[in-house]
Amino acid sequence: MNKQIMPIMLSNEPAAACWGEKALISTSDTGMTIHLTEENRLGAIQRGGRKVDGQGIRNVALVGDGWDLERSWAFWLGFRAPKGARSIEWPQLKDADKHELESRIRIVDWVRDTINTPAEELGPEQLAQRTVDLFCGLDKEDISYKITKGADLRDQNYAGIYTVGRGSSRDPVYLALDFNPTKDSNAPVFACLVGKGITFDSGGYSIKPSSSMNSMKADMGGAATLAGALALAITRGLNKRVKLLLCIADNMVSGNAFKLGDIIRYRNGKSVEIMNTDAEGRLVLADGLIDASNIAPELIIDAATLTGAAKVAVGNDYHSVLSFDDKLAAELLTSAEQENELFWRLPLADFHRSQLPSSFADLNNIAAPSHTAGASTAAAFLSHFVTDYKKGWVHIDCSATYRKSSVEQWAAGATGYGVRSIANLLLAKAK
Repeated sequence: MNKQIMPIMLSNEPAAACWGEKALISTSDTGMTIHLTEENRLGAIQRGGRKVDGQGIRNVALVGDGWDLERSWAFWLGFRAPKGARSIEWPQLKDADKHELESRIRIVDWVRDTINTPAEELGPEQLAQRTVDLFCGLDKEDISYKITKGADLRDQNYAGIYTVGRGSSRDPVYLALDFNPTKDSNAPVFACLVGKGITFDSGGYSIKPSSSMNSMKADMGGAATLAGALALAITRGLNKRVKLLLCIADNMVSGNAFKLGDIIRYRNGKSVEIMNTDAEGRLVLADGLIDASNIAPELIIDAATLTGAAKVAVGNDYHSVLSFDDKLAAELLTSAEQENELFWRLPLADFHRSQLPSSFADLNNIAAPSHTAGASTAAAFLSHFVTDYKKGWVHIDCSATYRKSSVEQWAAGATGYGVRSIANLLLAKAK
């Protein structure tokens, strides 16, 4: 074996005492061994991958017994990092598992790379085009799309996206992508996926401090996650029509930026008073949810890096799930469990919908000061733009999309978390 390639093996036995109590990794003249002596073996392998990378090792081969699809993928999740090239010689897998692994690497890595790209290089138009390129590379015949931008959004009354994005020198964009394997233009749409694509969020006039702004290139994580989820579902054999609706803009400060006290009037008749320009994600998602509701699919999923409140509730390890549909929420949690991803349901009730009072409009874009359930009231705001909000709609607040610094199982940057779970849910519901 090439001496520049480090063999990585698995063992169910503890490491020798000389490596320390409960050591995860040991080294010998035959390579490195990850010791799987704890209950969460996939987690141990992911942490092992991170430790291997942390030692500056960039080229490895997964050898010996015990390497299957999920274990190989867990190693890659930990081993991969945003800076520097890495290579893996994969173990022999069954054809179906090999196809699945290759799809995950291609698509989840696309999600991670897209989220990690600096905002200077990835504006609204670039995100839309990058998404189109991903899907055209999968199956051009089944994909059609429309990109609406700038003044055309205003003229077509996409009031939220246009208002949020008008303060930037880069035009806001709405991408409507149609995956239609039936080839029938009249085929019903099974699902609509609505993603928040804020390519940089300064907070607007409710400006963020630097410590909160320095990761805001990742505020388009919901859009990237849903794009990846649909792409992965397609590679897994999705055979029903799905529309991907991405609401994309910069949220910047300028003489043309929207201001506190402004009122946005939406196509569904709702008016919204702006009391915080940093609560902009819900404003752009509203346009996508109106379109989704007009299409009337069986399933509507929206995903967004929407609130800090969700991250306070569940940390950086879980995605938050909010829905009025108990069955759908349970199905998403089951899908996540099957894909070894962590999702957690947060409360959402009818009374949250009344906690957004305004003296000048139908809604305020933030909850009244006496109400502190920020993730719940944000989801409740979105529900006002979903016609049948109690059935077939689920909101994902993407708390685990991005990490500012590395931890024992993740490198700094985007995780790609949630792609597999949402793809699984689409396939399960499409049966």
